[in-house]
Amino acid sequence: MHLSGDADAVAVDGDHRVCAAIAALPDQATMHGWVSRFALLADPTRLTLLLCIHEVGEICVSDLAVAAGLKDSTTSQALRLLRAQNLVSAHRDGRVVRYRLADPVVVDLLDRIHDSVEHAGSTPLGAAAVTPGATRGSHRDASPR
Repeated sequence: MHLSGDADAVAVDGDHRVCAAIAALPDQATMHGWVSRFALLADPTRLTLLLCIHEVGEICVSDLAVAAGLKDSTTSQALRLLRAQNLVSAHRDGRVVRYRLADPVVVDLLDRIHDSVEHAGSTPLGAAAVTPGATRGSHRDASPR
């Protein structure tokens, strides 16, 4: 065993799986980045917005709010947080501000989510599938899943 010189260390398999697992862990800064991304993705409103942006590439706040079934103010507040964490970026087109995904890791995650849903033959990910507003009496399909 070569994990540490700690006298209290517990014996482990001789095939070095523990060593490989430890070696695969990122440094603290990278781990913090992953945790931050996953925390942002764990919120249904923010995930809905990210999925909508992922699908169309660029979109303005009012269109995004309609697509997600949210109020403009709720959408703007969530976008401010996503922008502050560099998950989305914005650019002005005249008086309209359009948002797009800015974090390639999140783009890859959303690609994988989308691909896994399509491969499984489930309902496509979109506003009707994950919209927070859909649970508040909207026209969402009421059929059992």
